Amino acid sequence: MPDSQLSPASASLPATAPSALPERAELDRLVGMILDEARRLGATESEAAVSFSDGLSVSVRLGEVETLEYQRDRGLGVTVYFGRRKGSASTSDWREPALLETVRAACDIARYTAEDPWSGLADPARLARAPLPELDLHHPWALSAEQAIDIARDCEAAARGFDARISNSDGASVGRHESLVVYGNSNGFLGGYPSTRHSLSCSVIAADPQADGRMERDYWYTSDRDASRLEAPDAVGRRAAERVLRRLGARRIGTRTAPVLFVPELARGLVGHFLGAIRGGALYRKSSFLLDRAGTAVFPDFMQIHERPHLPRALGSAAFDGEGVATQDRDLVCDGVLQGYVLDSYSARRLGLETTGNAGGVHNVIVGSSAPAVGYDELLAAMGTGLVVTELMGHGVNAVTGDYSRGAAGFWVENGEPVHPVEEITIAGNLKTMFETLQMIGSDIDLRGNVRCGSMLLAPMTIAGA
Repeated sequence: MPDSQLSPASASLPATAPSALPERAELDRLVGMILDEARRLGATESEAAVSFSDGLSVSVRLGEVETLEYQRDRGLGVTVYFGRRKGSASTSDWREPALLETVRAACDIARYTAEDPWSGLADPARLARAPLPELDLHHPWALSAEQAIDIARDCEAAARGFDARISNSDGASVGRHESLVVYGNSNGFLGGYPSTRHSLSCSVIAADPQADGRMERDYWYTSDRDASRLEAPDAVGRRAAERVLRRLGARRIGTRTAPVLFVPELARGLVGHFLGAIRGGALYRKSSFLLDRAGTAVFPDFMQIHERPHLPRALGSAAFDGEGVATQDRDLVCDGVLQGYVLDSYSARRLGLETTGNAGGVHNVIVGSSAPAVGYDELLAAMGTGLVVTELMGHGVNAVTGDYSRGAAGFWVENGEPVHPVEEITIAGNLKTMFETLQMIGSDIDLRGNVRCGSMLLAPMTIAGA
């Protein structure tokens, strides 16, 4: 089974619970107090964000509790503008004297900073207005420390008991997280909503004493806003076990060029490099290999990339960005052609463009193909002979030139079938060329992140080995 085909959620996981968050009205009041104080001190514009988060994380190794952390954080940040002079300050103290002192500190900073002609709040006409879309992002989990420990132990036990060759473990971890963030500015915007994110992961080590005894490590995880949609603990453990066992007997291969297939969780990283190259900050600094490419083909004509910020329960959903600008569906790539950039208000002004509602990042990027759907096995068949990459190491990516060189591990494929695992190799190419000559996109989409993407089959790359 390809890794992206997730198992059903476990009916035994604890149910939802009452929220541990403070009342939204309290955070609204604090934001209002901050903006009022900034106005009183002479700021021409101001913005503030107040946040509260609550969480629990547990890790178990070899059946014993290794870490147990309960987290409850609060924060407050303010930015003020005196004309085009900007100052920012933050604190974790919500008491009124500390709050007022933080605003004064931001104002003092602004009075001494240099003017920046592009600074300032977002265009009031672009701010989100009521009613905001209902995104269903808040699903508190009734998870006690004892329950979390039991889940982690069950997950690790499923992995360790799967095969005698699984000799050791890096452990299993369970976490629940709940937060509320309220943002407001002096242009009249005030918005916020609670959200949750929960996860379960397992990492194990295997060695075959009948072979070379070399140890291998692999993992699996599940993540969702709603705990009822997580994979079952035993399914996560078994998946981690299956992944580590298939790596036993890995070998190096000789240097060559060959097609390369990135599995979904790594293909997401390639998309991340693309998104980084079209961000406003990289563009106005002229530090992107996709500089001035809007309106031109950067992928083959089957490639489609969309941003969908309003998907219910999705991990990247948001009704507004970090400046209060309304988010909206947009096409980043249509038929291989780059439609536009990823901009906040500041970078948009630097480039003479309009904000795209991406202050703080992108929201649910969906990668697809206009060609007929192709599954993982069909991608292997289309590749014929080549390399499936399941792990990448190092940071050999030059965002300015697009040069790409990463340590890798995976599987060598012949006649559309994996024949043996591979390790201690390096794959190299250039992202611009890799994108332009992309061969196929798989339908095996991984939903566990902000970028939803299937496997990617790339044209031959340089593989440096033995």
